[in-house]
Amino acid sequence: MNTDIILGGYYPGALAGVITLHMDYYAPKWGLGVAFETGLASGMGAFMERYDAGRDLFVMATDRSGTAVGSITVDGVQAGDEGARLRWFIVADAMRGQGLGTILMQKAVMFLDDRKYRRCYLTTFAGLDAARALYEKSGFVLKKQLADDPWSGHVGQQYFERQV
Repeated sequence: MNTDIILGGYYPGALAGVITLHMDYYAPKWGLGVAFETGLASGMGAFMERYDAGRDLFVMATDRSGTAVGSITVDGVQAGDEGARLRWFIVADAMRGQGLGTILMQKAVMFLDDRKYRRCYLTTFAGLDAARALYEKSGFVLKKQLADDPWSGHVGQQYFERQV
C-alpha cells in the first residue's frame, strides 16, 4: 500500500469526504443519485451525533494532501440486539488494488474482536465483487438477497453476517 496514506478518525469535513467517495463511485457506475446521497448524509449524521469511541469505529484514510481516499465504520449501537453494523466501506478508485481495502477491513475486524461483538452485519448489493471478496475473507457470509433496496429501487440488496 502507498505509505503516504494516513489512517485516522473524524475531522471537520470527514463526512463530506466519505459521501464524495461514495458518490464518485456509485453515481457513474451504478446510477445511484439523490436517494442514495441523502441516505448517506442522514445516516452518517445520525451516527456521528451518537458516536461513542468505546462502542463505535470510524476510520478515515487520507492522502498527504488531506484528500479522503477510504473509510470504514462499525456502528455498535445495536450490538447487543441486532449486532454491530459494518457501514460506509469505500476506497477511492485511484487506491483500489493497493491493499487499502484490506487494511480498513482488518481494522474493523480487530475492533469487532476487541469489543467481543459476537455478531456483525452489513448490507450491500450484487456486483461489488472486490468488496464481497474482502467481506468473505473476513468471515462474513451472505445470508439473504432482496429484490428491493433502500438506495434506488434497482440494484437489490444483499445481507451479510459475521458471527464468532
